[in-house]
Amino acid sequence: MKPAFWARRAHKWIALVVGVQALLWMISGLYMTSISIDIIHGDHLAHTRAQPLSAASAFLSPDQLRARYPQLSEFRLKRFMQREVYELRQGERLSLVDAISGDPISPLDEATASALAVSLYQGKAPIASVELLHEAPSEVKTRPVPMWRVAFADGNETALYLSPQTGELLAKRHDLWRWFDFLWMFHIMDYQERSDVNNNLLRIASGLGLVFALSGVWLLLYSFSRRRPA
Repeated sequence: MKPAFWARRAHKWIALVVGVQALLWMISGLYMTSISIDIIHGDHLAHTRAQPLSAASAFLSPDQLRARYPQLSEFRLKRFMQREVYELRQGERLSLVDAISGDPISPLDEATASALAVSLYQGKAPIASVELLHEAPSEVKTRPVPMWRVAFADGNETALYLSPQTGELLAKRHDLWRWFDFLWMFHIMDYQERSDVNNNLLRIASGLGLVFALSGVWLLLYSFSRRRPA
């Protein structure tokens, strides 16, 4: 059989295999390029601006902190919900204490986590639910647990994830991000972790796409070479 026959067969069958994936690449790529990455990250939903420290001078000294927390290895002073606190590291454990009294603040209870989420949230919707999670959901699977999940009753189903130990905003999630994550899964063809851009499925699909394109080019050139002048 002539090479053109095999090229046509390869072109046809590869088109059936990679056509659906190529469509998914285009749909997901269009979504990703149509919406600003800042919106996807949820930068408009919650602010993370550092608050300036007050001019108070009655904070506990480093020696006083070490005397009260003998396993202290690191600390930093910061402002947390309208007051100054120390964030302490004791081994692998992080915690917050009042910068003046030294009294523990963390782990944050539900009321404090809710108030913190409201202070960070840039929308006007009320809180829909508050949960202390000991197992991270898939949308924040890389974040440490336990964590507070505070969901708001807005149109985007916004959820803020907070550390009960430090009050840190661990993640901001909303429906536009969730759609991005869903389409990203198809875009990179990693259907489990949604993070491996070097997986074998993607390599195979990309390789087949290249063969499809090259076979099409060969057929185009072959068709021109077969034409006879009038």
